[in-house]
Amino acid sequence: MQRQAGFTLIELLVTLAVLSVLAMMALPVAQTNVQRHREQELRGALAEVRAAIDAYKRASDEGRIRREAGSTGYPPSLELLVEGVDDQRDPQRRKLYFLRRIPQDPIHPGATEAPSASWGLRSYRSPPDDPQGGEDVYDVYSTSPATGLNGTAYRLW
Repeated sequence: MQRQAGFTLIELLVTLAVLSVLAMMALPVAQTNVQRHREQELRGALAEVRAAIDAYKRASDEGRIRREAGSTGYPPSLELLVEGVDDQRDPQRRKLYFLRRIPQDPIHPGATEAPSASWGLRSYRSPPDDPQGGEDVYDVYSTSPATGLNGTAYRLW
C-alpha cells in the first residue's frame, strides 16, 4: 500500500497560525509607515504654503504688490497665492504667482473639501497660542485633532 503525499490538517492549521501571528506583527509596522509618509507630506505642504506666504510678504514689502495703508502685507486668502496679483513694478502689469496649487492637508479628515478649506488659518493679529482667522493669512496649520509620531499635535506643527 502506497502512502499519499500531502499535508495533514494539523500541519495546515499550524502553518496558518504562524502566518497569522506574523501578519499581526507586521500590521502595526505598516500602519506606522503609512503615518510617517503622511507626516512627511504634511511637512512638505506646510513648508510650501509658508514659503509662498513669505514670498508674498516679501513682494509686498518691496512694493511689487498694491498694499492699502494699515494692512500687514500678508495675503488676504490662500487662493490669492494661486490666482496671482499684478506686479506694480512691471510696466505691463504681469501677474506674480506664488503657488501653482494649494496643497491638501494630508492629515485632515475631510479629504473631499477644497484644499484651502483643509487648513486652519492664522491672521497676523491673532496670538500664536490661539490662532484665529482674520483679514490676512499669516500662517497655516493642520486642523487634524490627531497627534504625530513624535507626540506633538499636528495642529502645533
